[in-house]
Amino acid sequence: MVSRIPSGKLATYGQIAELIGSYGYARQVGWSLSRLPLPSSIPWHRVVNARGQISMSLRREGSDWIQRDLLLSEGIQFDINSRVSLKQYLWRPEIRDLLLGQLED
Repeated sequence: MVSRIPSGKLATYGQIAELIGSYGYARQVGWSLSRLPLPSSIPWHRVVNARGQISMSLRREGSDWIQRDLLLSEGIQFDINSRVSLKQYLWRPEIRDLLLGQLED
């Protein structure tokens, strides 16, 4: 599902969990994405928390700063509180696109 997020758009961990049929498992989505080897062909950097922020942590060993740089390179802007506008950047997939994607998988 994360691979379907277009450049310049974002999803939240909870949104991805819901789209894959795992409502309430946002933390597990975050955990799974944090285990991806870098670099990755999966656009993990397009997933942020429900507040529109990158989940910063020393445990991420700098991937939080990589995420910020990747988002900036896609034209996603941060406010003074390091938040992005989910109203502006949130990915809203069409149901037909989701269904077509399932047929392709």
